[in-house]
Amino acid sequence: MAIQVTLISHTPDPLRSLYMAYRTCYSQLTPQQVLKRIDDERIDRETMREFIEERLKTGHASPLEQIVFEFGISGVSRAFSHQFVRHRVGISFEQQSQRYVTYRGGEFPYTVPETVKRAGLEERMDELFDRVGDLYEEMVAAGVPAEDARFLLPNATNTNFKITVNFQSLLHICDLRLCTRAQWEFRKVAALLRAEVMKVTPELGRYLQPKCGEHRLGYCDESEKDWEACPIGRVRPHKQVLFRIYDQYRRGELQPLRDEDWAAIEEQELAGG
Repeated sequence: MAIQVTLISHTPDPLRSLYMAYRTCYSQLTPQQVLKRIDDERIDRETMREFIEERLKTGHASPLEQIVFEFGISGVSRAFSHQFVRHRVGISFEQQSQRYVTYRGGEFPYTVPETVKRAGLEERMDELFDRVGDLYEEMVAAGVPAEDARFLLPNATNTNFKITVNFQSLLHICDLRLCTRAQWEFRKVAALLRAEVMKVTPELGRYLQPKCGEHRLGYCDESEKDWEACPIGRVRPHKQVLFRIYDQYRRGELQPLRDEDWAAIEEQELAGG
């Protein structure tokens, strides 16, 4: 079963709600007065967007909790779900139950990773799960309750979610799970969550990035070894590199510009002229 992510509902006007939340903190105006200025267009959407961007640069994050999104997620594995529910703050989960849902005919949906297919082992995995399904059906037929028969089911078994998550928590999820070090299935889900948000509020959706993104930390804080192996490491500095540069600057040890550096600068100036 293919992974599917659907945006069910969201804060009606996320940009306006976030602007009002920030403005309430930084203005003598009441929320009602701010809203009136928005409604009569004295405050336009570009003004709201610019104001929000400046606040985000300061790290003021609590207003982000007032923006909420609801998603339906299907076709993910139980291996994924064990990771997903580790996110506990600002997110609410409802998950398909293997206790109350009985798989009829011993047929249960499951995910086969591409690595298993490339290794030529998909058929053997299917054969094993067919035997698991047969025994599961036999147990249920013998009166074993589904909550006990489920002990047979593998981590590959598919499950479904309905979640509600605020924007601050969604940012944190994408910080971690869009990173190339994250498990492939979670990266896929995070990318689909981002794509759904981008459809309704691209002004905020573009902030959903891996933590090294230009709208997030801007640098990698994983190990240097992992950074060196990362396919986007060439366009994202590692924190240790930044620390070394700062330490050199602090001690006055930065290398001076060489004659060839100045020649390159002058060449660029001439080309630009």
